[in-house]
Order: sequence, then C-alpha cells, then structure tokens
Amino acid sequence: MGKALPVSGTTWDTEVVKADGLVMVDFWAVWCGPCQMVAPIVEELAEEYDGKVKIVKLNTDENPDIAGRYGIMSIPTLLFFKGGQPVDKVVGAVPKRVLKEAIDKLLSSPV
Repeated sequence: MGKALPVSGTTWDTEVVKADGLVMVDFWAVWCGPCQMVAPIVEELAEEYDGKVKIVKLNTDENPDIAGRYGIMSIPTLLFFKGGQPVDKVVGAVPKRVLKEAIDKLLSSPV
C-alpha cells in the first residue's frame, strides 16, 4: 500500500535526487490551508501509483534550504523529478485530475 513518504534535508538526496523513475514532491506546511486540502489527494495518488511513482512530502518550514534551492515561492507546490532534475511543477490546490494528468503525461514521456 502506497503512502507519501516524509523527506527532509538529510534524506532528500537519497529519496529524490538519486531515486529511479518519477518522483512527485509535495512542498507543504502545517499552517497552509490549501496544503491541507491537497494532502488527502496526495495520499490517494500515492496508493494509486504505488510502484510507478515515488511520492514524498517536504515540510517547507522545517526545510527552507531545499524549498529555496528549487525556487518554491508558494505552497502547496508539487514538483516532479526525473533523473534528479525537476521536470514539471503544479502550484496551488488543484483537483486530483490535474495531478493525475501531469503524472500520466510524465510517465508516458521517454525522458
């Protein structure tokens, strides 16, 4: 059963940069209302795409250096990585279908 994995500065490189395949990172914070709205969708996607997409969550308050490194100005931001590089981004609380479309498009692309 898939579950979004919490990551931090100490696990970032291992879980995201060096990960094989597609990784979706949910940049969020406890005080962020829209982040709380997206959280259950992220968990549903983690279950639906278990074994196909690695889904992780990064608390921006606890890891401002990583959020800054990737230019995260608004949360929630969902950043997609392939081969350790950001390849797509969705900003804001969006419907589940928007995230599914982004994931499906990235899974079907060769890069």
